[in-house]
Amino acid sequence: MLFTSFSFLLFLALLLPAYYCLGGRRQWRILLAGSLIFYAFSGWRNLLYIGATVVSSFIATTRMANLLERQETYLAEHRLSAAESKSYRRGIKRRRLRWLIASLAVNLGILAVVKYTGFAADNLARLLPSGAAWETGGLHFLLPLGLSFYTFQVVGYNIDMYRSKTAEATERSVFRLALFVSFFPQIIQGPISRWGDLRQTLFTPRRFCADDFSAGLLRALFGLGKKLLVADRLLAAVRTLTADPAEFYGVYVLVAVFLYAVTLYADFTGGIDMTVGIARMFGVRVTENFRRPFYSASIAEYWRRWHITMGTWFRDYLFYPLSLSRPLTRLGESGVKLLGKYWGRRLPVWCATMVTWLATGVWHGASWNFVVWGGLNGVVILISQELIPLYKSFHARWAFSNTKFYHAFQVLRTFWLMCFIRSFDIYAGVGLTCRMLLSVAARFDGGRFAAAGLSPLGLAAADYVIAFLAVGGMIIVGRVQAAGAESRFAAPPARLALCGALAVMTLVFGAYGPGYDARQFIYNRF
Repeated sequence: MLFTSFSFLLFLALLLPAYYCLGGRRQWRILLAGSLIFYAFSGWRNLLYIGATVVSSFIATTRMANLLERQETYLAEHRLSAAESKSYRRGIKRRRLRWLIASLAVNLGILAVVKYTGFAADNLARLLPSGAAWETGGLHFLLPLGLSFYTFQVVGYNIDMYRSKTAEATERSVFRLALFVSFFPQIIQGPISRWGDLRQTLFTPRRFCADDFSAGLLRALFGLGKKLLVADRLLAAVRTLTADPAEFYGVYVLVAVFLYAVTLYADFTGGIDMTVGIARMFGVRVTENFRRPFYSASIAEYWRRWHITMGTWFRDYLFYPLSLSRPLTRLGESGVKLLGKYWGRRLPVWCATMVTWLATGVWHGASWNFVVWGGLNGVVILISQELIPLYKSFHARWAFSNTKFYHAFQVLRTFWLMCFIRSFDIYAGVGLTCRMLLSVAARFDGGRFAAAGLSPLGLAAADYVIAFLAVGGMIIVGRVQAAGAESRFAAPPARLALCGALAVMTLVFGAYGPGYDARQFIYNRF
């Protein structure tokens, strides 16, 4: 059930009145029923995957909580020495760790088998002797809706419950945990919510609030406009450019990566706007996932602004534990002896950074393109970090480096660097991507572009005018949000007037008809 479909509008039209009319303690149950119905539309078989995730996590976390309660009861009833108390706590912690490992094995195992078995089998088949026959088609699984997102969300919940010092934080209702995992507005493409944040707003009984409803509707319509006015329209041109690399090389590679950057941003942020808006219509607040990433002056800053919840997930649950782990600590100690204090201490950071970014790449997709994509991000960030002293010296010496003009240069540099790294997302194969990037220098062919322009891409001039006028609107709205000037439109009547204008614009100018379809959000395939 696509967010952009009439069936989803009907779904919302039925669920919202039921949610508010029944009210009270039954609200979250209605939301759970709606979420499961929504998810069932992606395929009844997919409910088995998400059901296994919920049940395995519920069993493991409740067992961990029970062990924690048993520990506190035992220590309260028995007078133990400090050494005996420490030993008992250590034993309980080991048992809790076993439950955590078991849960992670199930949940990450499902993700690994479904998403990566085909990729692993294909690569293993290439290593076999040329005469060996191995059919790998049956090892490719259809990816369940939102698998990567809800798996990471529930893995974060499991780790948080293991780290918790008290049992009160653990959810004792399997159905409430199921709602946390399956909450329908965010299951398609995030954000990757934390239990401590979402539980405060997801299960609170609510009455209908015109302010929340109008603000949520406006945000959702704005997201829908991003998708239909910009993303779905420009995606047709991107697909034309990347489907025939022999035809569209050189300067057209720059066009492809630029249009894809705009398309992906409009598509992903549009989906997140719809998520945030729809959730708010139900009175639920979810975490913001973007903060104007194209205004970033560095790659590291870009990733602090783009897909924020994914970045913080990898930071908190992979980078920090890995960099502080015993193997990397020992590596750092050995490095200090061999390389000196500074470089030795940097070794664990380098290793943890590269592992984290390679994992981020693999999370995005089961292909070597994404492995290279993640590795390039990690290398650029590490180089930037090591050059920080040089940057500081440069800024201290040259006054122009602290001007708005130089900052604009940094923003443009970061944008195009990310465009080139992101090219591994749009071309089929690492080799082809490298050849297309090299063609920018070797066969630029600017004269061809000057003569033909964008006409070979299959879109009319009106399509580009509509798309980039809408992009201009996105920029203006972003500046309004950054300046905190949204209060001018705080009154529900003003919001509803804007909703009407957005709805009309989207209906009239949205990407419909021959040549366009209601496509799923791009990030859903990750």
